Amino acid sequence: MSTTDPGRARPTVGQYQEQERPAFAYAQQGDTWVVFAGTILAVLGTLNIIDGIAAVSKSKFFVGEAKFVITDLKTLGWVVLILGAAQLTTAAGVWLRWTGIRWVGVAIASLNAIAQLLVMPAYPLWAISLFALDILVIYALIAYGGHRRA
Repeated sequence: MSTTDPGRARPTVGQYQEQERPAFAYAQQGDTWVVFAGTILAVLGTLNIIDGIAAVSKSKFFVGEAKFVITDLKTLGWVVLILGAAQLTTAAGVWLRWTGIRWVGVAIASLNAIAQLLVMPAYPLWAISLFALDILVIYALIAYGGHRRA
């Protein structure tokens, strides 16, 4: 006596193919770098918004009597605040795989890296840390952000 049900048809080879996964489920190493870049962009955007608000409101968080190359802390705070909002939007685009968004991400991360170097007199170690994360985002988006060919 057979243990299989005689009424069921036998499955074919192509029947057990993997189902389509959601956009956030990635398998390849390059795709994980892109998810990493989007996540770090979101973290940087959040931190930049917090830092921008603190700079604009003249918080005691920053080093007093800091001398800046171009302008004052309040203006740089507005720049960092706007870059933070742009980074959050770009992070969403990277996660959703919008066409061409990785180059926007590279541009935003590059501008933020420059802004962090300009703000360095106000909080040096923090600015260097964010600068390093910007460089990682640029690397991930350039090296692994392209479309995969089958």
